[in-house]
Amino acid sequence: MNRQGKVSVVEDLSGKLEKAKIAIVTDYRGMTVSSFEELRRELKKSNAEIQVAKNTLMRRAIEGTSFESMHDSLTGTTAVTMSYEDPVTPAKILTKFAQDHPELEIRMGCLDGKSLNVSDLEALSKLPSKEVLLGQLLSAMNGVPTNFVRVLNALPTKLVYALQAVKDQKEQ
Repeated sequence: MNRQGKVSVVEDLSGKLEKAKIAIVTDYRGMTVSSFEELRRELKKSNAEIQVAKNTLMRRAIEGTSFESMHDSLTGTTAVTMSYEDPVTPAKILTKFAQDHPELEIRMGCLDGKSLNVSDLEALSKLPSKEVLLGQLLSAMNGVPTNFVRVLNALPTKLVYALQAVKDQKEQ
């Protein structure tokens, strides 16, 4: 690859990393092309992509970004997964894919400038999806006013029962 080609690859990678919310470094040594393409299709469904580039070009691309902590893990056969929306979904996809395909090795990740080791990524992958978390939050927020209305409603109800008991007692 000539110098101009390398410069364009570095610029392309830098642009993608600036938009990315999370980047996960993996080693894909021993994977077949068909399984790698299967992984690529799964990631594309969740607005994420896996990129293979020379480590030296990737190191230049991460300079000045929040992903500089990945520098030491860019050795050997390296692929970097970048997600532009949800950081949880690609971690789930890669963790599940690595269980099914042991030749895929997750090395580390970087989320908002913080390094994540493999156990951190596995914990991240066990989080519920964004929609489920929003539903749980809405349920909790909805539960407070509902319980408050029930408490307020109980007071007049008890008063009505007490008045009915007094009325029944006087009628006898």
